[in-house]
Amino acid sequence: MKNLFIPSLFFIFSCQNTVKENVKSEKFSFEEVVVQNNAGAEEAKRWLEKSIAEYFKADISEQDKMMRDMTTKKYYEFKTDATNVDLNGSLTLKKFKEKWENDYDTNFAGINTGFLISAQDWINVEVRKCEVQTALLNVYTFNVILTDDGFKAKYNRNIKVIKENDKFLIDGIIELN
Repeated sequence: MKNLFIPSLFFIFSCQNTVKENVKSEKFSFEEVVVQNNAGAEEAKRWLEKSIAEYFKADISEQDKMMRDMTTKKYYEFKTDATNVDLNGSLTLKKFKEKWENDYDTNFAGINTGFLISAQDWINVEVRKCEVQTALLNVYTFNVILTDDGFKAKYNRNIKVIKENDKFLIDGIIELN
């Protein structure tokens, strides 16, 4: 029995060493993570500014498709529901809040308003400000000021952008005014 016990120990320890050698751990320094997050945030910012500008310059018949392409599927459904609350058989405000309260802040949804701005009409919407608030692991939030000098309107938004499958998408907008 003693003769079997010693070789068994050697076998167990040799297997542990093999497992340890095969397990690779990647360590990132704090600085590397910050640089990566900053680079991603800058790329997301350029995408967001360009996408907003193109959206408001597009023909109105193209805007629903553009909105669908710019947003996550879930946010598109949320904003579509918010826009249509209490209209011709759509969700009531109560049902809307019940449906979406676990996914988005329904108090800042822009009930019965359009995508990105609350006005139905506009002349020349521009991104006046787009500042990164947070950047962490492919999730970015921006403080965005949109203006329409033609109507002397200003829209303050916090916009959440995610990177999914190498593509940026809006996954939330808090309409502050």
